[in-house]
Amino acid sequence: MSISELVDRTIGAVGPLDEAAMAAAEARQAVLTKPPGSLGRLETLSVQLAGILGEAVPQVRGKAVIIAAGDHGVASEGVSAYPAEVTPQMVFNFLAGGAAINALARQAGAEIMVIDAGVAVDLEPQSGLTIAKIGYGAGNIAQGPAMGREEAIRCLEVGINAANERADAGANVIAGGDMGIGNTTPSAAITAAVTGADVATVTGRGTGVDDAGLAAKIATIRRALEVNRPDGADGLDVLTKVGGYEIGVLAGVMLGAAARGCAVIVDGFISGAAALIAWRLCPNIAQRLIAGHCSVEPGHNVGLQAMGLEPLLNLNLRLGEGTGAVLAMHVVEAAARCLSEMSTFAEAGVSDRDDE
Repeated sequence: MSISELVDRTIGAVGPLDEAAMAAAEARQAVLTKPPGSLGRLETLSVQLAGILGEAVPQVRGKAVIIAAGDHGVASEGVSAYPAEVTPQMVFNFLAGGAAINALARQAGAEIMVIDAGVAVDLEPQSGLTIAKIGYGAGNIAQGPAMGREEAIRCLEVGINAANERADAGANVIAGGDMGIGNTTPSAAITAAVTGADVATVTGRGTGVDDAGLAAKIATIRRALEVNRPDGADGLDVLTKVGGYEIGVLAGVMLGAAARGCAVIVDGFISGAAALIAWRLCPNIAQRLIAGHCSVEPGHNVGLQAMGLEPLLNLNLRLGEGTGAVLAMHVVEAAARCLSEMSTFAEAGVSDRDDE
C-alpha cells in the first residue's frame, strides 16, 4: 500500500547487501596477519559494512547522530519520574553542548543534528536546531491514537529528509537519538504490538519509577493496546496508534540512511522501537542495521531479537540520546580500519599457517 511518494521511493531504494563486496572483504580477512576468526565480531562486522557501503574495503567517511525530540500525552498518566518540562530543557542542553551525547559525540567525531519533532512548546530557533514540529506532543495513547495517519507519514518524511541532509554532508555512518519524557511507554507498546511479547515482559522502569509506578505503567500500556488495537504487521498503523513524533522521525532516519547506503546504528529502547517500525515498513532494512548496545530496558533486547540483531556493547546504559550508538561507532570504525589497514601475510612477509 502506497504511503507517500517520498516514503515509497525511499523504501524501494533499500536493497540487499552488496554480495560481491562482502565476498571480497571475506577474502581479504582470510589473508590478514592473524589467525582466522581471531578478531571475532570485528571480522563479521567489517564484512557487513562492506555489504552495506558497497565497498570491498569499507571506509568510515563521516559520522552523524540525529536526535529527535517530542513530548507524549501519556506522560499525564504518571508513567515517568520526570516532568514533561524536561524535554525542552534537554533540547537546549544538547544545543549548548552539555549533555552526555555531546561529550560522547565529540570524542567519536560525530556531528549532532537536533530536530524538534513534537515538543509541546514552541522552541526559539537557533543554530543546530531543526524545527519540524509535527504536533505539540503526541496524543495520550491510553485514551486514543498517538497521531493521525498524515502526521505519521510526515514523521517519516522529516526523518528521511534529515538522513539525506547528513548523507549529503558526507556521513556514511548514521545513528538516531531521542529525547521525550514518557517515551519508554509508547516504545513498550510498539515492541509488544510488533513482536507479540507480553506487555510486562517488554516494560521497564524508564526514568526510574518505583514498583507501584511500574505496575501502573504496565496497566497503562495494556490499556493503550486495548483502546487502539494496532496491527503489529503494519508499521504505519503501529506508529499512528501507539507511537510518538520523535519515534516516527527516527524510523524515517533509518529508512533514509539505509536508502542512501549508509550504515545505520540503532541506539537504545526508543531507537529500537523506531527500528521495529522501519522494519515492518521495509523488511530489507534489518541487514543494514547495527545494534549499538543492549539497553537495561527489557523490551529492547526483545525487539532486537525479533529483527535478528545482536548488540555490540552491553554497558548497562538506559539514557537514550544516541549515547550507546555513538559509543558503538568506535567499534564500527575499528572493524573497518582493521580490514583496510592491516597487512596481508604476503605484504608483511609473514608466513601463513601451515595446513599440510
